[in-house]
Amino acid sequence: MNKIKILGITAFSIAASILVTSCKDKRSTGWEYAPNMYRHIAYDPDQANPNFADGKTAQVPPKGTIPVGFVRFDFPNTKGGYDSASVVVKNLLPATKKNFEDGKVLYEHFCSPCHGIKGEGDGLVVAHGYPAPPSYSKGQSSRGGAMKDLTDGKIYHTITYGVNAMGSYASQLSPQERWKVVAYVHHLQTL
Repeated sequence: MNKIKILGITAFSIAASILVTSCKDKRSTGWEYAPNMYRHIAYDPDQANPNFADGKTAQVPPKGTIPVGFVRFDFPNTKGGYDSASVVVKNLLPATKKNFEDGKVLYEHFCSPCHGIKGEGDGLVVAHGYPAPPSYSKGQSSRGGAMKDLTDGKIYHTITYGVNAMGSYASQLSPQERWKVVAYVHHLQTL
């Protein structure tokens, strides 16, 4: 009888503790599979952080660091930078059929809406009333000189920084893609 009484009290105690602990959230099973997803230990970028002297979590990268894959273009967005790039900067990509075809595709996607398929300044945007850019083969550059005489450096500088109504394409085209477009623009200068 004592054994049954002890077993009954024990079973009742277990059942009561389960009932008391499971009453907090009816949807909860009581199991937690990935607690770090609910209570993460990392600081949010906008939280105060005692690990840094300035108390900020979001830190500025150390001076002089360069992101992986970044290619430096040390010519400022000025007329002087444009003229310097004209003399110094040369396309280092080999003149292969693949690079030419890639340049054509990139040109048609990014440049032809304004410059036109053949570089005549007659793109679809111009047909809707936007000012026409000069023709690559017959036009005059707003910075002086004939468009057909633009060098690798001048074209690359313009794609990187933009000029007049044309904005920068540095965020849309990687440096290698810009060089492919430069090669294709040289082809359009001969048409």
